[in-house]
Amino acid sequence: MSVCIFWFRRDLRLTDNAGLYHALTSGYKVVLVFIFDTHILDRLEDRNDARVTYIYDVISELKQGLSLLGSDLNVFHGSPENVWPGIVKQFNPKKIIFNHDYESYAQKRDNLLTNSWKSEGISVESFKDHVIFEKQEVVKDDGKPYTVFTPYKRKWLSKLASDDADPTDSFYLRSYPCDKYYHQFEKIGKPSTMISLKDMGFERTQKVIPPLSVPQTIIRHYEERRNFPAIEGTSRLSVHFRFGTISIRQKAQAAITISRSYLSELIWRDFYSQILYHFPHVEQRSFRSEYDRLEWRNDADEFDAWCQGMTGYPIVDAGMRELKMTGHMHNRVRMITASFLTKHLLIDWRWGEAWFARHLLDFDLASNNGGWQWAAGSGTDAATYFRIFSPDAQTDRFDKDRKYIKRWVPEFGTPAYPNPIIDHKLARERCLATYKMALRQV
Repeated sequence: MSVCIFWFRRDLRLTDNAGLYHALTSGYKVVLVFIFDTHILDRLEDRNDARVTYIYDVISELKQGLSLLGSDLNVFHGSPENVWPGIVKQFNPKKIIFNHDYESYAQKRDNLLTNSWKSEGISVESFKDHVIFEKQEVVKDDGKPYTVFTPYKRKWLSKLASDDADPTDSFYLRSYPCDKYYHQFEKIGKPSTMISLKDMGFERTQKVIPPLSVPQTIIRHYEERRNFPAIEGTSRLSVHFRFGTISIRQKAQAAITISRSYLSELIWRDFYSQILYHFPHVEQRSFRSEYDRLEWRNDADEFDAWCQGMTGYPIVDAGMRELKMTGHMHNRVRMITASFLTKHLLIDWRWGEAWFARHLLDFDLASNNGGWQWAAGSGTDAATYFRIFSPDAQTDRFDKDRKYIKRWVPEFGTPAYPNPIIDHKLARERCLATYKMALRQV
């Protein structure tokens, strides 16, 4: 029997999945594959990384759901270049389909494998699924990529609906009705055995992943509540966008009618994704090269104090402790903590980016990198480097009753709480001088 293989990666769902839909309508029976990629797993520093537990549980649920349909998800563990020859030999596919990934490792991996498959006479296709617009779809009139968000957003919105059409009915937001074609899944007699977390070298964690569904009241009141960390004002869906357990198209469609402010957050995801695609150097270097001249202090003890939430600035410490304990940090507090590390302590944004990458459940390279470079002033943001958040002013504005701080810093207000690691006025003056020195015309 001729088959098409669909390869799950960061699109872990059976509904409204672009690549899966095209596999199911390819005319072939569909075999499903997922690989626990050791190139990725081996870079993780914590053997109880909650993301591995989460992915493992999602994959297990997919296997169970497919077994009810008489099919299966074939799960492998290893490096893709070593695993795929065995998969091809086992299933002898006519076609292999997957969804796009824009990170440099993923693109190198996909190009290498695609060339190998095509040399064997296997047809290969990939599709857009993780974002609404990608690559060259939203560019300037001269064909160059946008590097500032506001004009990008304007073009993004205009592209969504043309000729005054209802944007909720836009071609770009239409879902893929995968469920109509589930009969195309390959039927199997007995499900394959799945590797255990222990055999992969990981331990189960109890960190809680936010639910897939979110009350509409949160989205409806997103604009007025999203900046206050003590209240439930954000969707907490970012981890599901990261691993594709929800459809970006469905959420964007809902946001158009409920909250344009929330829709803007989804546009930011697309923006940073296309920045990563067009300017891959941002993975290692500053978006604006002149910022690579900055002489960071990089004090290891101060970095450790920041990591542990012991800087003496309560809003910063609350955020860092929330991150370490839950794998989540409120969006407003992410900006405050990142600004504090780069501007107050003059520690390289790459140090902070790596710490967030290690601990954030919703870690996404494009968005994390974009956020950190925004905080450091080295990114796409049009604001100049002398935007330096005052932690106290941010606290008075967004956590005036200190409810968020008291939740995560119980010793706040007692002698047990440390003194500030640096005076704000001194830190600001030092930061301005350092940046000015690095960025002055030579």
